[in-house]
Amino acid sequence: MKPSTDRMLTRIKSVYLYINQKGNVTTKELTEEFGTTERTIQRDLNVLEYNGLVTTLERGVWTTTGKKTKVS
Repeated sequence: MKPSTDRMLTRIKSVYLYINQKGNVTTKELTEEFGTTERTIQRDLNVLEYNGLVTTLERGVWTTTGKKTKVS
């Protein structure tokens, strides 16, 4: 796996765990926490949403879906 792909997957996992721990978070809060652009966080959230792991409560506010996951 490319180093850039590995970094992306690590960040996406970290984003998921952060949302799961906090409950509800905003996109802005995620950009500040992870030091990335809003667009990068949005791409990460799109991956998580596509896989049924997060959902948006209202525009820009995210929470986990409760879908069972195994984080390694």
